[in-house]
Amino acid sequence: MAVLPRWTENEDYWLDEFEVTNADLDYLFNIFLDAETPLSLRDLTLKLIEYRLEQEGRYIQQQIERGTLFQPKLAYEVGQQIVFPTRQYEVGEVIAKRPGNNPEHGEFSVITVRFEEGKTVEFASSLLSDHLLNLDAESTSDDSTDAAADSLQILRRFGRDIAYKLKDRFDEESDVVYLAGRWFLKSLLADVNIAHLHLSEAVLDMYGGGPLDTAAILKEIGAEFDVNPRLQVFSMDYALQSDPRFDEVGPAGQVLWYLRNMEPDIVKSVPTQLQYEPINYNVRVLTPEMQDVILEIDDELSPINLPEGEEEAVTVVLTYPYRRTGTLPLTAHLQGLFPTAFETNRIMTTLVDIQTKETVPGWVVRDQGYVFGLEPLYRKYQIPIGGYVTVRRHEDPAKLIIDFSNRRPRTEWIRLATVDDNFLRFENHKRSIGAAYDDLMIFGVDNLASLDKLWERCRRWSIADVVAKLLPELARLVPQQTIHFKTLYSAVNLVKRCPPEPILHALASHHEYVGGQYWR
Repeated sequence: MAVLPRWTENEDYWLDEFEVTNADLDYLFNIFLDAETPLSLRDLTLKLIEYRLEQEGRYIQQQIERGTLFQPKLAYEVGQQIVFPTRQYEVGEVIAKRPGNNPEHGEFSVITVRFEEGKTVEFASSLLSDHLLNLDAESTSDDSTDAAADSLQILRRFGRDIAYKLKDRFDEESDVVYLAGRWFLKSLLADVNIAHLHLSEAVLDMYGGGPLDTAAILKEIGAEFDVNPRLQVFSMDYALQSDPRFDEVGPAGQVLWYLRNMEPDIVKSVPTQLQYEPINYNVRVLTPEMQDVILEIDDELSPINLPEGEEEAVTVVLTYPYRRTGTLPLTAHLQGLFPTAFETNRIMTTLVDIQTKETVPGWVVRDQGYVFGLEPLYRKYQIPIGGYVTVRRHEDPAKLIIDFSNRRPRTEWIRLATVDDNFLRFENHKRSIGAAYDDLMIFGVDNLASLDKLWERCRRWSIADVVAKLLPELARLVPQQTIHFKTLYSAVNLVKRCPPEPILHALASHHEYVGGQYWR
């Protein structure tokens, strides 16, 4: 039994041939007009697929009504109109007929068909042997929608590719607006005026800058628009997003507003210790052993690509820049744990202390790769440079669990960094440590002010110069005169923000340095 073919069932149609047309946009715009509701890209993609299937079904039905469906078993006469399903239901006229000549098939005829563009093609007819193009009664039903492809199945198989093309076309349309994962037409938005925005600013100021969701803001300012509630919220969101006074700080799935001028300074601008000026390096000098240590360190500035998957818990080793600023590096492993957002680079989150269940507000600064808000916890648990911080997924996606694996404080020998003669000197000193740490990366610092001044001076130094000063100074502390790279990396970041790659390049490019994991 053969089934009427549909080109929308073919992978090539959706991946290669499909383009969003003006007719498609008109259809989707009418949906916006009728429903007065912003829609997600997934919903719009599904509606577009359904529209294409409907158009295909209507076209097939119209073509079938123009003639007889071609089947090799049937006989045709000159002048007869035939519809060819395998040629996208093209219609042709029989202009000649002759006997066929093939002993394998017995007696049959060959018809010559001229198609509407003038091309002629020969086909077998009155064929007694079985053929794939022969149809049964069910297949030739007038109701062509019986064979309609499942729109949800198409969405599952090709939805991402279709959605990308639809988004690209929307981006070209000036009347299409996007916010928090939903699309609508600007011309259909409610009229939010400057008075509404001034009142919104006052409300947020009254709440300490925020965050507040849009429905709460609308309730506080008493705004009423002659549209449905969902469109009221979307219209207000769009107006707030277009005003530089307001910042959308909600994680994916939530729209929360904050006054930009009341956000913490460290959220609005990158602190000095986290600022990195890119350093060129030759990736070809990095050996497989060096690549392994790069992956182990997991610096957020390293170009590390991880396979897709959801981490439930990630442990990070704090370097000085992050301990000094009360932040956490948004490493490759850690990114999957933190809340993401559709539009904003600054996202508010809640950090939950696993020991006490107390919470502190946090900010994820995605574009700069750090999380702010951990200083109270660092201070509370006396977390050292080189200390372990474990971040665990919370059942609420807007929250994260912070675990320091704290323990009863005990006195241990650690490397203490002091500023002397315009650079660092290191001595082994006893300090009380109450948290787990990486003994290769731990450092103590007693005078932060002098280290801040040294940091400013080292801005002008090359990494090669920093390494040349640090390596012999660190080597004084150990009998073997060799230093693990992780120790050197942590020490470099006491005076200059730098990922491991440029440091390794500086080591590998100078013959006076010898090493693999340990260097001298």
